[in-house]
Amino acid sequence: MTRILQIDAFTDRPFRGNPAAVCLLEAPASEIWMQNVAAEMNLSETAFVHKTADGFALRWFTPLVEVDLCGHATLATAHALWEEQIAGREQTLRFESRSGILTATSVPESNAIRLDFPATPPQPYEAPPELLSAFDLTPTYVGRSTYDAILVVDAEAQVLDLTPDFRQLAQVPLRGVIVTARSTSQEYNFISRFFAPATGVDEDPVTGSAHCCLAPYWSEVLQRKELVAFQASPRGGVVRTNVVEDRVQLTGHAVTVLRGELTQ
Repeated sequence: MTRILQIDAFTDRPFRGNPAAVCLLEAPASEIWMQNVAAEMNLSETAFVHKTADGFALRWFTPLVEVDLCGHATLATAHALWEEQIAGREQTLRFESRSGILTATSVPESNAIRLDFPATPPQPYEAPPELLSAFDLTPTYVGRSTYDAILVVDAEAQVLDLTPDFRQLAQVPLRGVIVTARSTSQEYNFISRFFAPATGVDEDPVTGSAHCCLAPYWSEVLQRKELVAFQASPRGGVVRTNVVEDRVQLTGHAVTVLRGELTQ
């Protein structure tokens, strides 16, 4: 039987942040089985991890598709490997993924986890009409990263009050759409929300990989390398970012809420 955990990522409290399932495999599994498990778990992502000669192999699935990069499920996987004593906390975890080598390190002074991911800075993008009309927004900047569109708006309230047309948004040929603004709070530098109905996730609670686009953008605008972000979904979550050349460090906490075994 396969051990499985459900972990809330980018939060230090249960039932907040972004829940991810983590399957601790003994060996590679079939794609059909992994997709079926992800559909059964019905979370924004389910991670599948197993040991390799050089570290760990890691893959992520939404209820509908496999994705190339996922931050919160990687954070959850690192938390699971340490908590289940598969790896020591002093060990830097090295993950082989569809986005290359990713690493995770423990931050003992804050009991957090720091991920090292590729930066995906946005480039100006002429958004299709259905994208903008799905939000009824007039953004000040429209860009596109490797995976997503990014819409920058003037006011935090515009981000908080969004009610997208998900059916229309699902027609946009991208993984998802980020909407972001400067934060009015002294706690955070910027806020965002992330929508990906085309991959089976109408709104993702906290999206680590989206911050690989957000961090380079806001770092340039605010002229700061280290930033604190809040993803303003109903569950909410905090991501600390640091841009280091062509990489982005994403730091956050994680909490285990469920342990079990898959019998099929």
